[in-house]
Amino acid sequence: MMVKIGSQLSDIKRHLIKFATRFKKLVGTLPQKYVAHLCSILFIGLLFVVFFLWVRSGSQAARQQEYEAASPYVNLSSLDLNQPLHKTLLKESLRIFHPDASVQNDSLVARAQRYAAADMAELQALLRSGAGMTWPDFFNILGMYVSFILTYLPVMVLTYYGVQTLAIFRFVQEKQQRGSYMAQFAQFIRNMPPYTDASALWPQVRAGGLLLLKAAAKGVLLLVLFSPAYVLSYSLRSRFDTDTFFFMILLGVISNGLLITYAQKFYTFLVAESHKGYVQTAVVKNLNASYESFPVPAIFRIRKQFPNHVFQHIYLNARYQYILTLKEQASFLITGLIIIEMALNIHGHLAYELLQNMLYEQYDIILFILMCLFLIVKFTEISVDWWKDYETRRYENG
Repeated sequence: MMVKIGSQLSDIKRHLIKFATRFKKLVGTLPQKYVAHLCSILFIGLLFVVFFLWVRSGSQAARQQEYEAASPYVNLSSLDLNQPLHKTLLKESLRIFHPDASVQNDSLVARAQRYAAADMAELQALLRSGAGMTWPDFFNILGMYVSFILTYLPVMVLTYYGVQTLAIFRFVQEKQQRGSYMAQFAQFIRNMPPYTDASALWPQVRAGGLLLLKAAAKGVLLLVLFSPAYVLSYSLRSRFDTDTFFFMILLGVISNGLLITYAQKFYTFLVAESHKGYVQTAVVKNLNASYESFPVPAIFRIRKQFPNHVFQHIYLNARYQYILTLKEQASFLITGLIIIEMALNIHGHLAYELLQNMLYEQYDIILFILMCLFLIVKFTEISVDWWKDYETRRYENG
């Protein structure tokens, strides 16, 4: 028997050495930053596995005992724990029968109220979850995770497009020395000559009114872009369910100040590049640097190109510098999507599931969801680093 066990341990040791050798060879061929990403994923993954196994041990009995203690007070027809009077009566009754357990009594009332507030579907899910995360729970959360990724990816792409478009539009407007609509309206009023003929006055009134209308529309747009997602959502809809995929994408793009914040960063890169020496050199070499006849439709194209204009080089260099900012933008976006789902309390979404399991103290499921979110962040960072390296090789190869 001892010989057999020793042989098995020897085989395990040999396989571990072989795995470590192959892993070392693989790591040796990767750039240092990718090795850092891989090591962070392995380290955090290991921590999650340890914590996952730790919180699962003994959790089944604790959850079942908690529910069994509170369930007799949940289904009483004469007791509504959502009413303060009934809640107080239950506390007083428990105090009479168990005078030496005031802390346990308060905890029992709180748990009973929590279960009573849950709807029947959530209560049934709680009863089925006594053993922690089961395989049906795993596949259910996996489906929510895929849905979250399918929301995250288009929002990321649309915000990247919107950030560039808004920044370029603002840059071109400033190069054309066009002030705000209110400044244009003030200038229009100052330059407006006196009129005695009503027919000659009407075109001027219409032009001034159009400027005011544009200023109001811009103000509403900025108000929307700076508004929190839950304010916008409840202004547009009164009910939320699982049929909110496209609405979630819209909220992720236009809310929480995401577009404005990162459009300002991209605009800063454009301004910094426009002041560099190669721009003046290009102007001296007669490359087109006029913004008066700048092709406005090119600003709104998906693939932005400005051939035979100095802005093409300004844009490419600004975009190259902005690539690493996408890591920060992605983290901001993921946080925003989680807050949106939690604030709207949408059933069947990942953040709602996270919130519910925090409420029911099912920490193994919470850890699994957090690990999934961590992987989105890390794979986004790896993708951004790969894109930066790809663009660097393109620049080096001319």
